[in-house]
Amino acid sequence: MAEVVISEFMDEAAVGMISARHDTVYDPGLVDRPNDLAAAVKGARAIVVRNRTKVTAALLDQAETLVCVGRLGVGLDNIDLAACRARDVAVYPATGANDVAVAEYVLTTALSLLRGSYASSAAVASGAWPRGALMGGEGMDKRLGLVGYGAIARQVAKRARVFGFEIAAFDPFLAADDAAWADCRRMELAELLATSDVVSLHVPLTDQTRHMIDAAAIASMKDTAILINTARGGVVDEAALADALTAKTLGGAALDVFETEPLTAEAGAKFAGLSNLILTPHIAGVTVESNVRVSRVTAENVLNHLEKSA
Repeated sequence: MAEVVISEFMDEAAVGMISARHDTVYDPGLVDRPNDLAAAVKGARAIVVRNRTKVTAALLDQAETLVCVGRLGVGLDNIDLAACRARDVAVYPATGANDVAVAEYVLTTALSLLRGSYASSAAVASGAWPRGALMGGEGMDKRLGLVGYGAIARQVAKRARVFGFEIAAFDPFLAADDAAWADCRRMELAELLATSDVVSLHVPLTDQTRHMIDAAAIASMKDTAILINTARGGVVDEAALADALTAKTLGGAALDVFETEPLTAEAGAKFAGLSNLILTPHIAGVTVESNVRVSRVTAENVLNHLEKSA
């Protein structure tokens, strides 16, 4: 029986760090073979996952010797934290390791959608020369509204200021006297949605945030506004968003996360034909560089815990 099970892709150097010190099963396909995963974790002391592996109470029941979970990323909605606490299983997210990757994704998609001209290669190559239809906008002097003002949102803000965006944020969990507000305008959610030119979501998926951005919230936004979701899929009512984009009552959107993941053809059908939309497969936080950082941090967390609990 392996001491460590890694069920999704991880940087090979970090896998090597773990396997050099503990018997390890590295099989990125385990996430899609739940029966094999359940068998693999029997006798394991640690499991390393990304966002697709569901660490449920049922899986934990199969892993009676488990002492820790390493999360290759920061979101924890795929891990039953209460069940982990009940079994004294520690959970280690790779906090901070992919902040830059997500921040760059948010800013580049925001600028791309504001400008609206980067999907024109086929038309230009065909001789259509659609210059008049592609006169987009700039980020300068526009308001970027951040829903949640934690570490990633602050990295977004840092980069957006360079392009001349005004920064506003809604975060009821950040004290009004926190130093982070010094260069960011603090707003309630309704005001932020109504006045922002770009809205970027940075909240976990909870009962309170599920469909936080619903039809009413979208209707309150400017009809030229851009919505970007790199947080969790259930935060946005996707059907309402698709309707608004189709009706052109919203300027555009970028979604990196979805209520159904992987997004199926059936679930994605609502987005068909929308030119003011960027869809990516939960990849905002994954770059060559961030994968190395996330994997190294996770390997170190798991190794430290295993050695402390030996």
